[in-house]
Amino acid sequence: MTVMPAAFFGHGNPMNALETNRYTAAWRAFGEAVPRPRAILVVSAHWYVQATAITAMPRPRTIHDFYGFPPELFDVEYQAPGLPDLYDEVADIVHPTWVGADLDSWGIDHGAWSVLLHAFPQADIPVVQLSINALKPFDYHLQLGAALAPLREDGVLVIGSGNVVHNLGGVSRALPDAGFDWAQRFDERAKELMLTDPTEVGRLDGHRDYDLAVPTPDHFLPLLYVAGVAGATGTPAEVLVDGYSYGSLSMTAYTVGMDTPATAGSGVAAPLPDGPPADGANI
Repeated sequence: MTVMPAAFFGHGNPMNALETNRYTAAWRAFGEAVPRPRAILVVSAHWYVQATAITAMPRPRTIHDFYGFPPELFDVEYQAPGLPDLYDEVADIVHPTWVGADLDSWGIDHGAWSVLLHAFPQADIPVVQLSINALKPFDYHLQLGAALAPLREDGVLVIGSGNVVHNLGGVSRALPDAGFDWAQRFDERAKELMLTDPTEVGRLDGHRDYDLAVPTPDHFLPLLYVAGVAGATGTPAEVLVDGYSYGSLSMTAYTVGMDTPATAGSGVAAPLPDGPPADGANI
């Protein structure tokens, strides 16, 4: 079976699910270039709980885990099947790390489906999600990502979805396609490490701009899973697309283990909803 790549997507605003811009064009190009996976395992910023778990239901629901957005976004359904048997495979390869089987509480959240709608629009590939354990340190997530690397040899595409820089309290509507200097410094350092020494991404909590770039770790941690895969396989990442949104969000996306496809999209990331994004956008 073809060895699958891994990828990290800066998903930003869920309105990107309904938009065509240079980021969504890159996601679509990725989906067209990658060999067809047996299944997709997504580590999304939006399943951030106090446990490590895998969705194990046959028909995961589409979760609209946000508010303050237009009705058409709530109408989106990404009706991909699940793959309950993947739970046993994951539990086996990450042993002795304990992983719970989630039979009914989660599904496919917008961190996953806002990207998958573009990359795999037919929704005909099984999707499972792996939660982010909020109680664990960076090394745990990096090592768990490394433990997942063998799944690639069995046709499983590993995806992390978050944002390297994600500070909703700092967004500026005057900067729809630009980043503050601190956001650029942190994102560029993350990029340097992903391209040369991915496992060192787990040390970015010592960067001078970390507190501004990562006020909460939920959106940053999915990067560690992809960095862990890269480190375990000795395969540095490549940049799929990069850029900034509203000053304090990085849209950088990476691939590991595949040639990055050419992309030809244009346009800035999706506009923010009306009102202060930190008070309800949940992006």
